[in-house]
Amino acid sequence: VAFLGPLHSYSHLATLERFGAAAELVPVRTIAAVFEEVSSGQADAGVVPIENSTDGRIVDTLEMLTRASVRICGEIPLPIHHCLLGTGSRTDIEQVCSKPQAISQCRAWLAHHLPDAKIVSVSSTTAAAEMAAKDSSVAAIASVQAGVQYGLRVLAENIEDNQENVTRFAVIGPEPAKRTGHDKTSLMFELPHEPGALADAMMIFKKNRLNLTWIESFPKPG
Repeated sequence: VAFLGPLHSYSHLATLERFGAAAELVPVRTIAAVFEEVSSGQADAGVVPIENSTDGRIVDTLEMLTRASVRICGEIPLPIHHCLLGTGSRTDIEQVCSKPQAISQCRAWLAHHLPDAKIVSVSSTTAAAEMAAKDSSVAAIASVQAGVQYGLRVLAENIEDNQENVTRFAVIGPEPAKRTGHDKTSLMFELPHEPGALADAMMIFKKNRLNLTWIESFPKPG
């Protein structure tokens, strides 16, 4: 199973929750690489983030769904609880590191509790934890599991501004999942650029009494 790495990231935690530690888990560097691993047959399945309850859609995933010949086979809703991790105390912190999405989800907490700290975006929450392990003046926003891996103390827990913060991960594969009778269906379609096109499409769902849980529009390149 390919997933957006590195190890101990939230994508890794979501993959573990769905497939367990017994599966061969392969971290890759980008969302596009996850799709490529599945499309080429190098991986049986992939796990990619698709939507966050605070930050909304994951653009890279939606774009790859338009280009790759894969299917969404399932989803993993993962509650995201961020921790402030470090080796020193909170009074030692001069810099807070994490990936942009994690920083965004904790912005109000940071402004209130660490207003003078420099906020630095890095490639992943795992990379932030690794940086914090090397410098007591640096704190990381990451998961408890990342803190355990790098020997960091939990300086503050559940610092996300929205306590119902959830990231939805999609399981992708070469074939659609078998029907169970309790399924969620994902559709992607293109509409003509003319008045009423979207309203006409939505009317189909109303006529057939199909409930919609998420609607997202984004431009087609060109």
